[in-house]
Amino acid sequence: MSKKDRNHNQIETEEESVSFFEWLKQRIRRIGPRMKTLIHEHREGGFPESNRWLVQLFLLISGLFPMWKSLLRMRFSKRRRRSLRLGSERAAEAAARTSRVRPLAFVCVALVFSGIAAFFSIYTTATTVTYNGEPLEIVGSTAEAQRVAARVEGITAETLGSSFAFSDDSIQYSVGLVQRSEIGEVDRLEKELTDEVGLVTYGYSLYIDDELIGSTEYEGALEALLDQVRQSGMSPDTLSVDFVEDVRISEGYVPTDSLVNLGYIAETINSTKVGEETYTVSRGDTWGKIAMEHGMSNDELKDLNPGYNINRINIGDELLISREVPYLTVKVTERQNYVDEVDFDIHYVDDASMYQGDTRVISKGAYGTADIVADVQYVNGVETERTVISQVMLTAPVAETRARGTQPRPSWMPTGTFRWPASGRLTSGFGYRNTGIRGASTNHMGIDIACAYGSPIYAADGGTVEYTGYKGAMGYTVIINHGNGIKTYYEHCSSFTCSTGQHVYKGEQIAKVGTSGVASGAHCHFGIQINGSYVNPINYLP
Repeated sequence: MSKKDRNHNQIETEEESVSFFEWLKQRIRRIGPRMKTLIHEHREGGFPESNRWLVQLFLLISGLFPMWKSLLRMRFSKRRRRSLRLGSERAAEAAARTSRVRPLAFVCVALVFSGIAAFFSIYTTATTVTYNGEPLEIVGSTAEAQRVAARVEGITAETLGSSFAFSDDSIQYSVGLVQRSEIGEVDRLEKELTDEVGLVTYGYSLYIDDELIGSTEYEGALEALLDQVRQSGMSPDTLSVDFVEDVRISEGYVPTDSLVNLGYIAETINSTKVGEETYTVSRGDTWGKIAMEHGMSNDELKDLNPGYNINRINIGDELLISREVPYLTVKVTERQNYVDEVDFDIHYVDDASMYQGDTRVISKGAYGTADIVADVQYVNGVETERTVISQVMLTAPVAETRARGTQPRPSWMPTGTFRWPASGRLTSGFGYRNTGIRGASTNHMGIDIACAYGSPIYAADGGTVEYTGYKGAMGYTVIINHGNGIKTYYEHCSSFTCSTGQHVYKGEQIAKVGTSGVASGAHCHFGIQINGSYVNPINYLP
């Protein structure tokens, strides 16, 4: 061997010696503080503990020292008294010999018992449960394992609604010596045994109005799904999101074949089911208004209610508006802040120089504006309620003053001029338009005057009522013939105050504003027809 190799080996040996001594020093350093801690706990009357079996053996033996000390003291005292009584040197020698032998035997016996105690602190007898040859779990006793099996049988039978029992050879119990750390929990055995059977599963079920929608084994998944539905209806102004239906999640065992994909549950709660939704007719309702408010045409509403006359419905009648209802109805309440117009008042001044029914604007009115805070409620995206919380006037409305004729005139003679048939705002002009409302015409043959529901509609000029009745998308309509090929149309009425064949004078009330036919809101559609062709009414109104 070369000198270089010898030096290399010497260096490796020295490194190993250093690493060994370093390891030994670290071990000795750890022993000191631990021994101080154990001694301190012992002196304070505590009970030192450790997970290491060597330390446990040391603690057991050291715990026996006081007993050994007491026994040895008693034996030495007894031998001394005997030696004094005998007073002989032989007796003293025998006592000394006995004192050397018997304590040694006692220590040996104590060590044996300590070893046995240490062994049984690590090992114990337990029962291993096996199902169809597959080891499942180790539990404390066979009786405990049998109780778990009986509980699984009961759960399975109750969940399936039929009897169930393990066969004699499917489940076995074997008793043996195992380490205490290998003993498992009975709850885990119950879950493993249930999973092996495979007929029931611990899961979570979604119910809507006591109807089972679906079950899943994933904890928290259904809550997250419902939160997603709530979040979809929320905005920065949202105050609350609630479900109209009774929604609950039940936790417990369910049949394994009832578990479904979360996507299926999500699709179901966003769909509709067979059911009937009805509407009770109230004061001021018309067939067209009810159909429009529920997104239907008059014919679609008629198809759902074939026994009704669309021209005659009564307060309290129940109309079927849908044969399908949603599984889950989301009710959202929002706090909205907006600026809206405030209607102005109209003051009339009698003028004897004007015929009855004629009016003239003396001073024009102006709409006011108000800053409004309101809570608006939506059900599945459709506004159902609006509650004004506060209203701060920004600009006050200015009242309008009109002269009103008082001079008697022939009740039905046309004047050749027209007046406005209603008081309100012009919301749609004559000609082409695109409202986005299903069934509404794109070529508008008149003008729309927005008014409050039930406001009066007046004859634009004197003449003879040629028609009162329902005309499809036009709703309840009055047609007045003014002679010389001139007719006026008043559409979307809620009710009539005249009848066919009646002579009416200019300014006489003939109907009330409504939403019948295809209408987005309460208004009067006013049209003028000359020799069979519609003309722009704005060109004929003051």
